[in-house]
Amino acid sequence: MADDYIQGLFAERIGGASFGKSTKVYKFEKIKRAKAEAKKKNPNVELLDFGVGEPDEMAFPLVVEALRLECAKPENRGYSDNGIVELKEAAARYLEKVYGVAGIDPAKEVIHSIGSKPALAMLPDAFINHGDAVLMTVPGYPILATHTEWNGGKVIKLPLKEENGFLPDLDSVPEKDLKAVKLLYLNYPNNPTGATATPEFFGKVVEFAKKNRIIVVHDAAYAALSFEGKPLSFLSIEGAKDVGIEIHSFSKAFNMTGWRLAFVAGNEKVVAAYGNVKDNFDSGQFIAIQKAGIHALDHPEITEKISAKYKRRLKLMVDALNACGFSAAMPKGSFYLYAGAPKKAKGVKFGSAEDVSEYLIKEAQISTVPWDDVGRYLRFSATFAAKDTQDEYRVIEEMQKRLKALELEF
Repeated sequence: MADDYIQGLFAERIGGASFGKSTKVYKFEKIKRAKAEAKKKNPNVELLDFGVGEPDEMAFPLVVEALRLECAKPENRGYSDNGIVELKEAAARYLEKVYGVAGIDPAKEVIHSIGSKPALAMLPDAFINHGDAVLMTVPGYPILATHTEWNGGKVIKLPLKEENGFLPDLDSVPEKDLKAVKLLYLNYPNNPTGATATPEFFGKVVEFAKKNRIIVVHDAAYAALSFEGKPLSFLSIEGAKDVGIEIHSFSKAFNMTGWRLAFVAGNEKVVAAYGNVKDNFDSGQFIAIQKAGIHALDHPEITEKISAKYKRRLKLMVDALNACGFSAAMPKGSFYLYAGAPKKAKGVKFGSAEDVSEYLIKEAQISTVPWDDVGRYLRFSATFAAKDTQDEYRVIEEMQKRLKALELEF
């Protein structure tokens, strides 16, 4: 083979000359392989997948119909750049109607994103120079941390502990580390713990941010999926707009995962900086999708129906898991259950939550997502496949039956 000079040209941020040569297998790849092996060995046994992190149903008919009509209009064919005015206005209406957030200026304080993931990836480009730092809650969604490190920044982890209600201890950050911090990443309701923030906690976040001159990035992907009263927005807290922004996704709240649509709202300067970076990455989401998104935002009752389904499923899952020895508690938001992993099954000892997850797939055809960042936990998702309400009961009863047969020890 001719001299493969390309191998020596990869950027250090993705591994440099070692790119593609690592033998390390990451947990989601391990899960994928274990599921494939389980299906091959047990082709006639249903795999119960509680590891899925996306809605199990399509977007609601009125949103799909809106897309069908809008995609046929010639005026929607072109680039949208940083988004259409109508979507910005709808986002401001939505924030006020659902979360009680008043006074958002659609022209200066809202910009859409092609999903929340790109927004989280782009924000470090707007603020992080070599040597700067971000505060990241762990376990959690790592995108902002990844791009911070790619920019030569440092990631300071804020562990989410059960004894603290899975809220970070902001006072635990050493004073010397705070000097370099520019961004604080939060995500509530939280993935994977299902924990929710309180107005009091968000109030403390605002004070912390002002005192230490830090920008708050609140990833509100699950914010609308609230099971106890009115959903909470960080922007509803007094002074929040002075210190940060919030990212709202259409994926979880409206079953629009593959549509790739979100919006960033809040501090005018932060939104403008994000918009400047975004303008150099993409030319905006398809206008027809944005217009369909407007229909979703103007019909928050869609999310109320989705939340009711997840709440029903989660209650059943809590009862089933606790009957098998778990210490599961009903989350206040999101569609996740986060429970301590067992230590043994039929005498087999586990060294990590990853070991438990692989064992459950191979021995019981039950898929979960393991987290070993702060203790050993398993994440169960309420977005498992089920034909109807009756089938939900069947799936969860089957899960309980299989787990009980494993003689789990905690």
